[in-house]
Amino acid sequence: MANIPFRSIAIVSAFVGLLSLFVPQLLSIPASWINSVAESKPNRSPSKTPVYFFSHGGPDVQYNTTHPVYPVLQRIGKEITQRVKPKAVVVFSAHWMGGEDTILVNDALLTDLIYDFYGFPDHFYKATYPSIGSPEIASRIVTLLSDAGIKARGLKRGLDHGVWSGFNVGPAFDPETNPLSVPLVQVSLFKSESPGSHLALGRAVSALREESIVIIGAGMSVHNLRDMHQMFEGNMEALPYSVSFDNALKEAVEADVSVRDARMAAVCQRPDARQAHPFMDHLMPVFIAAGAAGEDAGTQTWTFQEGSFAFAQYRFGELP
Repeated sequence: MANIPFRSIAIVSAFVGLLSLFVPQLLSIPASWINSVAESKPNRSPSKTPVYFFSHGGPDVQYNTTHPVYPVLQRIGKEITQRVKPKAVVVFSAHWMGGEDTILVNDALLTDLIYDFYGFPDHFYKATYPSIGSPEIASRIVTLLSDAGIKARGLKRGLDHGVWSGFNVGPAFDPETNPLSVPLVQVSLFKSESPGSHLALGRAVSALREESIVIIGAGMSVHNLRDMHQMFEGNMEALPYSVSFDNALKEAVEADVSVRDARMAAVCQRPDARQAHPFMDHLMPVFIAAGAAGEDAGTQTWTFQEGSFAFAQYRFGELP
């Protein structure tokens, strides 16, 4: 038997060790999804990608095929994968806040899911969603933020339900029928309710649009968990503030870009704002989307008001 240098044995052992860490996660990804990654042909056009705001719904949206938002998320998902064809997706979820002046970027290659909700049936906590991150894009985001004077750092974290529940199964990116076969990188919000800070956050990463990367803000146009009791009693009629605030947000987002930022910030001062959003975390992602949009106009593509919620969907910029 030939003598094998000790250094070579060590290298092989290290490689095998790394495989033992990643193979179990890779094996959980459907073969059809892996094949689609290999076959996907992202749009490399120098034109800017559109920016999206998803009203993502609750953890049950992935299973509630009769809810009006279900086919809407399907349509938007297909629009992104089949028409925009990005090389990656960067998502800002209402369910992840960094520091008051610091943004966190998920730089993991493979991520687990975070089941950040309570009181649902057992199968909700067994849901899976195949995705691959990109340490390179995460590093690029940290650089863009740092260049804009925003403190930022990478860390490894799972995907929260603000991302995966709206992306999974029937909604936007079904891993079997409409897989998101490009890297998915999640970025935090600030731990603040400042429209200005989140507009600036969006502006700081807007250059990604010229790199064939789609930016998505994931929240809700109206989000009041405190008033859900009427829905539990079977009354799904939209509360007055769900209608008035959702309409006001539409007017602000669709305003001329020269006054859009100011008008969007003003909706946070409306008398019904704290009814629509007792906490502003689910509203801040739309400010990030508007900031990333720059001079591109915003359009409400769909909305639905139900109880203490509203599910408005927005797109900024033109489709290719």
